Amino acid sequence: MCLFQYEDDPEPEEQVPAGPLYVPVRPGRAGVVVRLFRTPLGARTAVGFTSAERLTATLGAAQPWIRLSESALRAMAEPVGASVLTVDPTLTAPAVTATATGSATTPVPQAPETAARTA
Repeated sequence: MCLFQYEDDPEPEEQVPAGPLYVPVRPGRAGVVVRLFRTPLGARTAVGFTSAERLTATLGAAQPWIRLSESALRAMAEPVGASVLTVDPTLTAPAVTATATGSATTPVPQAPETAARTA
């Protein structure tokens, strides 16, 4: 009988700090406010990106952002009910296309490719 021990392997549930994140913001009364989003199941989530390029690819070049640590983003989001942090999400809403009759059709959205982190 052979027993393997993997002492160096982290547990899958262990959270690894993401480092400084690029966090989407919107205008607010005192400057800017962190934008919150919803997961596919409707839970509120804070969102951070590991690079400005990933943020721009998902939300567009006009999206303003600030740099925050993961812990600072969590501290800001949790009091308003966003206990989930999603890192590097991809946009899952499909583009709306017009048909020959002029009506709009929307394809079925695909499953998101995200790395959600819970508190």
